[in-house]
Amino acid sequence: MRMNGSIFQPGVMALCAAAALCVPPGAMASSHREAPSISGMPKLDATDFYMFRSYEPTRQDYVTLIADYQPDQSPYGGPNYFFMDPNALYEIHIDTDGNGVENLTYQFRFNNVLRDIKLPISGKQVSIPLVQAGPISAPNQETSNLRETFTLTVVQGDRRKGTAKPVAAPGGGFVFDKPTDNIGNKTFPGGYEAYASQHVYTVNLPDCAAPAKVFVGQRKDPFTVALGQVFDLINLNPLGSTNSNPDALAGKNVTTLAMEVPIACLATGGGPIIGGWTTASVRQGRLVASPPKSGHTTATLNGGAWAQVSRLGMPLVNEVVIGLKDKDKFNSSKPMDDGQFADYVTNPTLPALIQTLFSAPAPTNFPRTDLVAAFLTGIEGVNKPANVKAAEMLRLNTNTPPTPMATQKALGVLDGDLAGFPNGRRPGDDIVDAELRVAMGVLCVATGDSDALKVGCKPADAPAGGAPLTDGAAQSPSQFPAAFPYLTTPVAGASPAP
Repeated sequence: MRMNGSIFQPGVMALCAAAALCVPPGAMASSHREAPSISGMPKLDATDFYMFRSYEPTRQDYVTLIADYQPDQSPYGGPNYFFMDPNALYEIHIDTDGNGVENLTYQFRFNNVLRDIKLPISGKQVSIPLVQAGPISAPNQETSNLRETFTLTVVQGDRRKGTAKPVAAPGGGFVFDKPTDNIGNKTFPGGYEAYASQHVYTVNLPDCAAPAKVFVGQRKDPFTVALGQVFDLINLNPLGSTNSNPDALAGKNVTTLAMEVPIACLATGGGPIIGGWTTASVRQGRLVASPPKSGHTTATLNGGAWAQVSRLGMPLVNEVVIGLKDKDKFNSSKPMDDGQFADYVTNPTLPALIQTLFSAPAPTNFPRTDLVAAFLTGIEGVNKPANVKAAEMLRLNTNTPPTPMATQKALGVLDGDLAGFPNGRRPGDDIVDAELRVAMGVLCVATGDSDALKVGCKPADAPAGGAPLTDGAAQSPSQFPAAFPYLTTPVAGASPAP
């Protein structure tokens, strides 16, 4: 197969055609509170990970990486809003050679500086209770009572033992400003997007010839799902309309770590296919300091090695594939060690649940080699690296041209759009519908009796593999801007003034 999109294997074309017949329902939601321990650490909770060829005009030679954190942000979450944890390490990892181990890591560290703005009250200087003392229109403005900043470091090789190089900020130094969350129109009289866009930085990454872009800040939650119905034993009509249910996250925000990196600086392992995932870690020792020092926003003391507490690559894996007893273990694990979770993929429980609830027959091919391809290795002729080691992560074939936003298909590869999920993931890809159809065997239908996709099954193994199932909460590429950072303006904490 030629990977430039001009010639396709018969199996890939069958996969595209099978979208019209795709597969059954599901109990899925983005990575929001997906494991017992991380639900108590929202600042460290990765909600979604995206990796795709940039489709902004003239940016086709770049890959966009997006890691979203802090789920379920209510727009009116003052007075503290949603600052990142200054004692945590947030990372985006890239596997360039398919062996399940990171070759590049982008590390984000945060710092909060309290200006402690005071007002004269009857002869005394008294600290204000808000994060702003007036309107804000520019980075590091004096009316911002709390300045949140971050640093970016590139690590080549092992994320803990490799060569680490800091990324310089525009104007000198290594400190980048993060925008204040979208409090409301009175705080941002010039419009929030005009303010936030000033925090899109052009940077020079170490050992990368062309400049990259970086943005860290609040965005509207891009995930769309009928969240309540899905986890109430899939309490919806999986064969109904694709827009019959409201999006449970429509009024929520997240915190986005976004980068746009030249393909030439990512696909360095001898082939065009890269893998990616995001993690968050804290120090092994964390003690409460009482009382906190004046002027500091944290009351903890941290020490010891980094301990990973959050992990996200392919969407929805920890929610509906990994068993409840192992969800925390998965969050602390590395892709190279995913053999310990193999039974959850080869002998999944979700299709059996769907069969029980909706009398939709589950696939009968065990072990489920089609799911191994979808989640652990990539699909032959689409995004499977040569000599790949089975490991859960998002994989992208950087040789596949990006699809312009106007012609993107929400079901991605399943609907003939080879630049979409599971060949990477874009904001407009309908993950819930696509992944649950995969769970019920759409790849077995698409591969045909000759197994053109080499997924180890055939159409007869998946009697329900052609059912067009949905959670009823429609995801559409048109919901998003076609320019970096590709996610929409966060929902404001206050409505416009009358």
